[in-house]
Amino acid sequence: DSSIQRMIKLVKFTDPGNAKIVSLADRWATWIVVIALLAAVGTYVVTGEIIRAVTILVVFCPCALVLATPAAIMAAISNASQHGFLVRRGNIMERLAKVDTMTFDKTGTLTYGTPEVTAVETVGTMSATELYRLVASVETKSEHPLGKAIVNGFMSHHGESFDSVDSFRMVPGKGLEATVQDKAVLAGNEAMMTLSNISIADSVKEAVHEHLNRGASIVYVAVDGVLAGYVALADRVRRESRAVVESLNDLDVMPVLLTGDHVATAKTIGKRLNVSNVIADCLPEDKMDTVAQLQQDGNIVAMVGDGVNDAPALKKSDVGIAMGGVGSDIAVEAADIVLVRNDLHTLVQAVRLSRKTMTNIKQNLFWALIFNCIGIPLAAVGALNPMIAGTAMAFSSVTVVSNSLRLKRAKI
Repeated sequence: DSSIQRMIKLVKFTDPGNAKIVSLADRWATWIVVIALLAAVGTYVVTGEIIRAVTILVVFCPCALVLATPAAIMAAISNASQHGFLVRRGNIMERLAKVDTMTFDKTGTLTYGTPEVTAVETVGTMSATELYRLVASVETKSEHPLGKAIVNGFMSHHGESFDSVDSFRMVPGKGLEATVQDKAVLAGNEAMMTLSNISIADSVKEAVHEHLNRGASIVYVAVDGVLAGYVALADRVRRESRAVVESLNDLDVMPVLLTGDHVATAKTIGKRLNVSNVIADCLPEDKMDTVAQLQQDGNIVAMVGDGVNDAPALKKSDVGIAMGGVGSDIAVEAADIVLVRNDLHTLVQAVRLSRKTMTNIKQNLFWALIFNCIGIPLAAVGALNPMIAGTAMAFSSVTVVSNSLRLKRAKI
């Protein structure tokens, strides 16, 4: 059940034989066999020479055609593992080559996923330290990056003096609720407050808006049905994120930002990364529905994420890509490709490699087919004997495999 064992399984169960182009090559090979038999019989009937008929059968052997796709895909998968991303199935390379839209989760994907507390503001009589301890105590039960940041921030300033937490419950995409020393505590986003009928004063909204405009995320805290304050957290954008977005645009792949953050925060991050398509306030099902809608509009969609909330969208997309280093177990299991080093540059490398792979496969298929098209007339007129035909047939297979092996060392 270890992470390394799951990574091993990703490699171990990689299947190069389920790409659509493999099925196409297999169908062609089937017809080539039929054509070869008919051509051999026809040649024998017309010429009466059994050697010519046998030569046609030898030269028409579809070995190179059948090798064309799986050899290229396996070489590409080997290259991928060397560059830090693992591919679950061979057909993923074919799908990734066709991707024209790439949706991104924000926290832990385009950002480092290590937000820090920038402000703790109270509303009412509770002190900032009391509010901080209360929300940190609740967040000790959370696996969310914002929750972990609040706990770590509190510990760095006040040690581990947490309050005991009872009846903890997580509300997916919204926040948490728990009982702390007989106090009913809610901690979450604005949707969580709305769901629980917690009113937020206009003055608080104005103050919060300033934090949102700086790209911060807000965790509201309510105690016994009344807003007690909020915690502002800021996450750092990955150094490579903007460059990756620009590279994807150069490859005609449209980036889309999907995040559970407030609209103002999402737009600020989008502007910083030069992503014009931003969808905010997303619940897990909203991310999945957005991917589905993009697919209905005729797009081939890849989803990049790292958390439990991203798993449904990863599974729904044409190509799911998980951040393997910090990604949750569920996200990794749901994904088709895992970025082992959490380096977004490997996304661009993956797209380029997939397109290079499809070009390589087409070259292989062309060589295999053109060899047969040239070989049969020569065999039919007696220009080839079985030994030369056998050597040429082996040479065609070696050529296809050698061309495929170029992918293993291809610079991407």
